[in-house]
Amino acid sequence: MTSIEVGWVGLEQGSVERCALLAGDDGPMIAAAIDFRPGMVDYRVRIVRPWLFRELAVVDSRGAHAVRRRVILDDSGRWYVDDVERPDLSGAREVDLAISPLSSTLPIRRLGLEIGESAEIVTAYVGDDLDVSADPQRYTRIAELRYLYESLDSVFSREVTVDEHGLVLDYPSLFQRV
Repeated sequence: MTSIEVGWVGLEQGSVERCALLAGDDGPMIAAAIDFRPGMVDYRVRIVRPWLFRELAVVDSRGAHAVRRRVILDDSGRWYVDDVERPDLSGAREVDLAISPLSSTLPIRRLGLEIGESAEIVTAYVGDDLDVSADPQRYTRIAELRYLYESLDSVFSREVTVDEHGLVLDYPSLFQRV
């Protein structure tokens, strides 16, 4: 993959995200800024080949004081949030940053599902408040560029359309590519 720049509009919050996937020797590095008008959230994601999550660093400047969060998955499968080990996340393989559609790209690329195949996964879900919890999910590839996302602990589901790189084009009612 060469370096790619994309942008999304957050349909619920009116946010505008600019994201760059930068090609690297070990895997892509992702850098993004989300404008919430007022306030910004900047994040960086480190991925190693073949699309394995390793680190998320977030700075949330939407409030009076910036909030920072660092989420790491080490090579032995241990999760750390702000340098504190989190065994409750042990089954997770990806991070899911609620405020960005980029999170869907990570499992889509790693799983490499064929049309009609599905996989249940657990993510380290980083909510709007930057709290981190385990979140069971299912991805089903329903067409060449369409996936069904299902939350396994709620009734939430969406058919997500992606481009040839697995980057979201349309996440109905949540995100739209610009």
